[in-house]
Amino acid sequence: MSPVIYSVEGDVATITLDDKENRNALGNALTTGIYQAITSANADPNVRALVLTHKGNVFCAGANLKERSTQTGQVDQETIGFDQVLELILNSPKPVIAKISGAAMGGGIGLACAADISIATKDAKFGFTEVRLGVAPAIISVVCLAKMRRGEAMEAFLRGNKFSGVKAAELGIISRAVEAKDLDNEIQLVLEDILHGGPLALAAAKRLINEIPEKPTNEAFPWAAEYSNALFNSEEAAEGMAAFLEKRSPNWVTDK
Repeated sequence: MSPVIYSVEGDVATITLDDKENRNALGNALTTGIYQAITSANADPNVRALVLTHKGNVFCAGANLKERSTQTGQVDQETIGFDQVLELILNSPKPVIAKISGAAMGGGIGLACAADISIATKDAKFGFTEVRLGVAPAIISVVCLAKMRRGEAMEAFLRGNKFSGVKAAELGIISRAVEAKDLDNEIQLVLEDILHGGPLALAAAKRLINEIPEKPTNEAFPWAAEYSNALFNSEEAAEGMAAFLEKRSPNWVTDK
């Protein structure tokens, strides 16, 4: 039985981490399950947004130390790596929203940072606890350092201490922290807004955020101008502009 539950309702796919016995730690089965679920959602034309969430009071405890302690160091080429999961989230053409109401340690923070929008409860616990295990947050640094200021990242990485959802929002790890009673409603409001955007436009917005900062200005402007022209000349843009002028909803907005 997979430790990941995958379900689709309307336009939204929900990926639920459900390995409470291991505190949703990132073992091979959980990592593979997340990867397969995201791949399925990306391939489903009816899915327009993904929600990554969990069962139990731990979102993700980081690496599965039981598994890691017995590994020899050689990686099976067929094994899905956590780096592949994070890269898949970043490159997904569909928005990924993390819904966190429990502890997120190590790799759990990586999932929160890789997601496009992450919302947690104020009392959720976060921590870069790797140094206390004699390792460092290497893989997740790729996604975390893109969202954190250098000095704050340095302190968090070196101290390895735990902090609240409120602090995680201050550090840029998550989008914001809310009261537990408001979490469901906050996620719903985000989804409603996202589903008013055109599918290709949402993918384009993610691409801009991921790629533009890596380009020097003299390359970014001509690239962006060409990309903008292609977007404005797309069928989706034609429908969006027509809907605006006709004061109606575009055809991608549904009541599902």
